[in-house]
Amino acid sequence: MKFKLLFLALAFTTLFANENNFILKHDGLIDQRAQDKIHEIGLEAKNKLGINIYTFIIENNGIDTALPREQRREMMKQFDNEIIPSFLAKSSYAILVISIDQKYANILMSDNLKKQIDKDEILDGYVIPLLASKDKNSLFSKTSAATLNGYAQIADSIASQQNIKLVSSIGSAGKTASSIWKVFMYFLVLTGIISYTVIVMRQRKSK
Repeated sequence: MKFKLLFLALAFTTLFANENNFILKHDGLIDQRAQDKIHEIGLEAKNKLGINIYTFIIENNGIDTALPREQRREMMKQFDNEIIPSFLAKSSYAILVISIDQKYANILMSDNLKKQIDKDEILDGYVIPLLASKDKNSLFSKTSAATLNGYAQIADSIASQQNIKLVSSIGSAGKTASSIWKVFMYFLVLTGIISYTVIVMRQRKSK
């Protein structure tokens, strides 16, 4: 399956027009304040670390979630490969990819960064908990927070490997926010289990 990449062409045109634009695409899902912070972190990372860090946020990437898992996985790989623009082929880069409707998140990176970025730790600790939370916060605010959290942690991870401190870093704030969401979700699960147990016990007593 070949994806329609017109939106990619438009995104890269914008990127070339402003070399400090580190958001390849966001579908209107990232708050302006988060965009500004991403720009600040991205610019400092580029200047101090020699790394290009981007985000690619899309509401729906066109992959049918009803397809078998293996088929979806292969299509996701193809989608990821088509996101990476040719001008990054010989540079150090990382791209945070999120597809909302497909509940998909990934970090694409050049080979030289694979030992500096723990992809699973960043996604599981800073991105997915915020996206997966079910609360009163809008999709807009959760996507903004998840994107900024993940993006900032990618930059911090690389900076730590190079013993460089980024002035624009959000420090432990991102991890704290994610931890709060984890505790909240665990609480909901535990509450659900307890409620279910109470209901079952009451039904048994009523028989």
